Amino acid sequence: MGNKLLSTMSPIEIGSIVFALLFAGGLLGMAIRARLPERHLSVEARDAIKFGTGLISTMAAIVLGLLVASAKGSYDTQRNEITEMSARIVLLDRILAHYGPESATARDLLRHSIAAMVDRTWPQDRSEHGRLEPASPKTEGDYDAIQMLSPKSEAERTLQSQAENIAIEIGSRRWLMFEQAGNSISTPLLVVLVFWLAIIFLSFGLFAPRNPPVVVTMLLCALSVSGAIFLIMELNHPFEGLVQISSQPMRDALAHLGQ
Repeated sequence: MGNKLLSTMSPIEIGSIVFALLFAGGLLGMAIRARLPERHLSVEARDAIKFGTGLISTMAAIVLGLLVASAKGSYDTQRNEITEMSARIVLLDRILAHYGPESATARDLLRHSIAAMVDRTWPQDRSEHGRLEPASPKTEGDYDAIQMLSPKSEAERTLQSQAENIAIEIGSRRWLMFEQAGNSISTPLLVVLVFWLAIIFLSFGLFAPRNPPVVVTMLLCALSVSGAIFLIMELNHPFEGLVQISSQPMRDALAHLGQ
């Protein structure tokens, strides 16, 4: 349920909410300090609060670092899958070309299938979301066409077998990318992290003097941390947004098909 909620929100919306919460936490700390009696802000009280905040800061830094590393690793995996699949597609087309004129139908179906995949994954209309689901009769027609070839020699049988294996591998990679494209960021983990960060900013405001430089510093810190959350969410959606995987490897492969 929580991950579905995250999937309905854009990374910039999540980053904006985090920024607002953190900055509001800092301002709330300043407001609380103005109402607290001085005896509640003694040296002993400050040391105790700073110790607790330091512990929370350490945990938040570890979790934030892990989320960034996990999102970057997932993004790199998807990008490598695209590059490897592009090379496999060109190789499949070349194997079919070596098979002979009888493979013309399979090559045409392969070219149309890849063109449709590129259009779905990287739509021309920026307002549309990329779709990775590969299941449709058109995307499997090239494999059926390869199976329908009638080899007349051992060399043609070898080429047909190689083409079938590569077509199966391409199909499995497309399904793997589709399954990996879901939201992998745990909503409870993200909520707990933001809660920790809000506590840190609240303690920041609790001990900071109320003057413009401090407020600007607090604003920049909140912007930096929310920017990290925004980056995590962007990397978690590699086929849309500002940090999306390039379609150039697939388009280059498409340009070489049928030659």
